[in-house]
Amino acid sequence: MSRLKIGENKSGFVLDGKQFFYLGDTIWSAFTNVTPEEWAYYLHVRKSQGFNVLQINTMPQWDRCMSDVGVYPFATEDGQKFDFTKWNEAYYERARTMCSMAVKEGFQLALVVLWLNHVPGTWGSRMLDMNVMPESFIREYAEKIVKEFDEFEPIYVVSGDTDFDTEETVRYYKTALDVICKESPKSLKTLHIKRGYDVIPKGLIDLIDFYMFQSGHNAKAQDMAYILPESIRAKYPKKPMINAEPCYEQMGYSRQEYGRFGQREIRKAAWSSILSGACAGVTYGAHGIWNWQKLNCPKNPVLGEGFDEPLPWQDALKFPGAWDYGMIKNILMHLGGSELVPANELLGNESGEIRMAAAEDTWLIYLPHNTKVVIRREMEGYTCKALDLDEKRLADIDMSIRDGETEIAMHPFGQDVLLILEKK
Repeated sequence: MSRLKIGENKSGFVLDGKQFFYLGDTIWSAFTNVTPEEWAYYLHVRKSQGFNVLQINTMPQWDRCMSDVGVYPFATEDGQKFDFTKWNEAYYERARTMCSMAVKEGFQLALVVLWLNHVPGTWGSRMLDMNVMPESFIREYAEKIVKEFDEFEPIYVVSGDTDFDTEETVRYYKTALDVICKESPKSLKTLHIKRGYDVIPKGLIDLIDFYMFQSGHNAKAQDMAYILPESIRAKYPKKPMINAEPCYEQMGYSRQEYGRFGQREIRKAAWSSILSGACAGVTYGAHGIWNWQKLNCPKNPVLGEGFDEPLPWQDALKFPGAWDYGMIKNILMHLGGSELVPANELLGNESGEIRMAAAEDTWLIYLPHNTKVVIRREMEGYTCKALDLDEKRLADIDMSIRDGETEIAMHPFGQDVLLILEKK
């Protein structure tokens, strides 16, 4: 297999010298919950939908479905509390088999090393501290992860859903990162951080190869999909960036608020991030896949962020938004690896929800609601088409140019569209 690398322009990835758009799926609970037969079917479906990266937790996901296969990385009496002094090698043998199956199907692996509940000082370990690892064990654990999985040339996602609000937290992750940098110097490393968060400590930022952020599942803060990439671009050195956890399809709003994210909302989160600087890729999530929900399973006592119940994984695997994310990959791969440079400063419209970026002779505008669009630039020699992201129709759109501006007429569709301006 070939190893994923950072592109020369530091805005995206390359594989075998060609552009690689990171289209991930969050299946955090795979190693603990999914049977071999289920795994083969899952890989078949996600491959057909265009996915090429799988984000998996190397430890049991703390808020997973409790209907699992009964194999854990450490000794445990209840599947919840682990004895970190007693390894269970059967777990790693099973996980390696699953990795081998995925790699053979062409997937890249993004493996989380330390989800936040295993590290003191995080919001998760403050909620549930029964599996916080001893600091003296972190080096041995990180070495074990590299030993077991490095043959698959994974991306190492050293943190999971975390914050870095204490020195102790930073120290834990710094130890893990140092080990992985030493033991696997050629692999890509990154950090998965909590919703609405853009803090990356100085001691960690030079050790990671690209940025992950999370716009998340709070219905009242979906503007994080473009606020966070703008902030990260302004604060930190240039590196590829992805929204690694936008709102999941059919996920109940967090904090037990009534409502669920649908196909349109998850499209909006993806395009808002991509056109705001996070053009290296995007991660999809289906409520029922990330936690591998099965019928009649016991309820997990961990409440997490207070989401409504998920559908069974068999239903969640076929949610329609997965195909929308596959289309995103195909559209951006068509640009041939060009960097998408955010250009919202050229928009005459006041709403930050409308997002615009340029790639050489192509300009893309995400328009969540129908309106005229004003660009503070004369787009002479360009044509404009509107791609109906709901029903996948394409329309030619009129433009008028005068006094240094270009006005794009309203499109004929009823849902969100991607306006595509191309040089004749």
